[in-house]
Amino acid sequence: MTLTELKYIVAVARERHFGHAAEACFVSQPTLSVAIKKLEEELDVKIFERGANEVSVTPLGEEIVRQAQQVIEQAAAIKEIAKRGKDPVSGPLRVGVIYTIGPYLLPDLVRQAIERVPQMPLMLQENFTVRLLEMLRTGELDCAIMAEPFPDTGLAVAPLYDEPFMVAVPAGHALEQRKTITAEELKNETMLLLGTGHCFRDHVLEVCPEYARFSSDAEGIRKSFEGSSLETIKYMVASGMGITVVPLLGVPSEPQPHIRYVPFAEPVPTRRVVLAWRRTFTRYEAIAALRNAIYACELPGVARLTA
Repeated sequence: MTLTELKYIVAVARERHFGHAAEACFVSQPTLSVAIKKLEEELDVKIFERGANEVSVTPLGEEIVRQAQQVIEQAAAIKEIAKRGKDPVSGPLRVGVIYTIGPYLLPDLVRQAIERVPQMPLMLQENFTVRLLEMLRTGELDCAIMAEPFPDTGLAVAPLYDEPFMVAVPAGHALEQRKTITAEELKNETMLLLGTGHCFRDHVLEVCPEYARFSSDAEGIRKSFEGSSLETIKYMVASGMGITVVPLLGVPSEPQPHIRYVPFAEPVPTRRVVLAWRRTFTRYEAIAALRNAIYACELPGVARLTA
């Protein structure tokens, strides 16, 4: 039994496909298949059920894959301990970030990290919260920048900042000259929402719960529309299709001719952005360096949290 074979079975369990797993491991499919067959013969158990279109994990295979993930992570920890003895922040840091934070935080964050810890390049991955949590669990990511709430998975979590929301309305809209807007006043507007899977969609529905019923039936097609990203939704607002709610850092620093951004009245809805990592992750100095780089970013208008 080798670490390579364990990595192969974890990849197949994740991809549910031998070909895709081989690509992820940068080996040929025959090489991966032969290695897994050898491991199954050594253990005298069947780890995978091979179907015509999909590979499934046997019940006993599920336990083996979970143990393999722990072994791989512990092996990586040995290397990290040795590396940390030379330089605590040496080597890449694999950072995940949700789609509605990445475009607004990462440009400044990358610059800050290069200036402060050039020996620790950031390997960045944008994805949905649920996928980032899975990648943290399997060791594909070292840490992730996400917005609360998310399921309690036993991760270590450090708060970064509270970010207020604003309302984006098309130029010429009846609300564009308002100093503030209440959530109640949005009830009769056509709301543009992010698609299912985006946690910011859930944040908007908390502010405007009446739109939740429109997102799951035919009537909603006439009342609310969905976009794939906040930037796409902004273009939809600019074209007059409706209004939306955006996080403060998503508001451009320069005025836009076709969109007006109006603050919410008190109490202003916000989201809490946090940094999460596995409690078993050994490079705490790297996490601290990343937090410091985030705090060094401009982040205008947000409430920084250092607890």
